[in-house]
Amino acid sequence: MKNTVSTLLRQKQSGDKITMLTAYDYTTAKIIDECGVNAILIGDSLGMVMLGYENTLPVTMEDMIHHTKAVSRGAENAFVVADMPFMSYQVSVEEAVINAGRLIKEGGANAVKLEGGAEVCEQIRAIVNASIPVVAHLGLTPQSVNVFGGFKVQGKSIDNARKLVEDAVRIQEAGACAVVLEGIPAKLADIITKKLFIPTIGIGAGSGCDGQVLVYQDMLGLTTGHTPKFVKRFAEVGDLMRKGISDYISETKEGTFPAEEHTYAVDEEVIAELSKEC
Repeated sequence: MKNTVSTLLRQKQSGDKITMLTAYDYTTAKIIDECGVNAILIGDSLGMVMLGYENTLPVTMEDMIHHTKAVSRGAENAFVVADMPFMSYQVSVEEAVINAGRLIKEGGANAVKLEGGAEVCEQIRAIVNASIPVVAHLGLTPQSVNVFGGFKVQGKSIDNARKLVEDAVRIQEAGACAVVLEGIPAKLADIITKKLFIPTIGIGAGSGCDGQVLVYQDMLGLTTGHTPKFVKRFAEVGDLMRKGISDYISETKEGTFPAEEHTYAVDEEVIAELSKEC
């Protein structure tokens, strides 16, 4: 059954945890969808995990549309959410609506996601009025990395915590259908989750949220180097890939691949006739 805004809301109401993972290509989206995940996010995190940028800021609308198209073709049942990249919605409300529309019309997404609280409520309201569902994003918002001075946990001071609660209420009033809470204390996320009637999706925000989202490369062990505290590596696919690739190199050099079962046969008479000509 296709996951929608309504089914996600019912999950919150019934206490059925929402599952969300990122995907950036058709093959991965199809696998994730077949596993029964509720929602797939084409995050602007693709800038880092797919394109090798230092952060998400260089990602363009064209990047997002390209990857969203691929994911939407592979996601039959998951609710597909596409990130609005940096400067695609901050300049004006009109640009925000136009760019959100492109992700739906050209990319095939079911909803868009944008970062920020009270300062983007006007954009949220206008996009929703254009019949486009909006997922909000509060807390550690990666597009604000330069303002935060890095990827730092938010909501630890009373003023910051109070603002996050107020922003959550404001974006809900503006029409957001859900909100991602990233990098905030678990007890603060609990307060926000209980205060809102829309679902909260946590990433580094504790188990009290209505659902969870992770970058699939992180949770499958495909990334190397620093692993954020909130990430659990559910598998070590990177190690499996390295072994498979190493075995392929070895067998190719040894001449044991391709073996007879990997080749195509031909009538010996054809080869005999061809050999005479050559």
